[in-house]
Amino acid sequence: MERIYGLRELTRILNLTPKRLGQLRRLDLMKDAAGYTFRDLLAARAASALLDAGASVRQIRQALAAMRRQDPTLEQPLTEMRFLVEDGRLLAQSDRVRFDPRTGQTVLGLDPGSLTEAAAATLVTGMVRPLEPPSEQAETWFERASEWDADPAQWKDALEAYQRVVTLDPSYAAAWNNLGLLLHRMGRYDEARAAYDTAVARDPTCAEAAYNLGSLAEDQGEVERGIAHYRRALEVSPDYADAHFNLAAALARTGRGADAVVHWQRYLLLDSGSPWAKIARAHLEFVEPPGQRE
Repeated sequence: MERIYGLRELTRILNLTPKRLGQLRRLDLMKDAAGYTFRDLLAARAASALLDAGASVRQIRQALAAMRRQDPTLEQPLTEMRFLVEDGRLLAQSDRVRFDPRTGQTVLGLDPGSLTEAAAATLVTGMVRPLEPPSEQAETWFERASEWDADPAQWKDALEAYQRVVTLDPSYAAAWNNLGLLLHRMGRYDEARAAYDTAVARDPTCAEAAYNLGSLAEDQGEVERGIAHYRRALEVSPDYADAHFNLAAALARTGRGADAVVHWQRYLLLDSGSPWAKIARAHLEFVEPPGQRE
């Protein structure tokens, strides 16, 4: 089962600042409401690495167009090619296509293994680990599901285990939430929403379910609904750092930067050591000027 990533997850995994998000949009690597596959993450990271190395958006765009002309079978050159920047020029090479290849150059390290680790780190976001089991048998299956839900190769087993939990104990809000999160990550949005709604109905204090409803709404292009859910999560749990982060990002995307500031600041107070603190600081400290470099 392939994991589907939302824009918020992609932003965190790749540590994308507002400027970098804008650059990736100009490279047509950002989608409005659709989810992202791991291959999409690889392409976005490849482009981000080239931009860090000094390439411009225009250079990358022209190089991609040239590669596709040379080899129409390329589906995503950024994941099928190796790239390097030399003296301000963008060079690309693969087994099939070469553009001004130079020997002895260092190829940018785009090891998918480290990206896999970064993506895996987001799997626990929005999960619930209850302190007290509601019933022994249901808890046994919940524990098994909790062992499997972080590994996409075992998602089918985790899904069946969570479904067994809610069959044994329909009031188990944490299991409904986690079931929804797995369905969400599989791209089964309608089923995910139903599971999240059930979690909130069973336990109105389940901040994770409200937070996940916000994430799902954003993934479906319903940003205002997402904002409402994030606010609900913060009403239940005012120190929910991830909810502050997502609410701030959603407000910023809808042109309410002033409203977002307090939530960026709160997030930094709650989780200043997070790798995503860089994104919050960038929103607070940087505004890309007009006429940004192509």
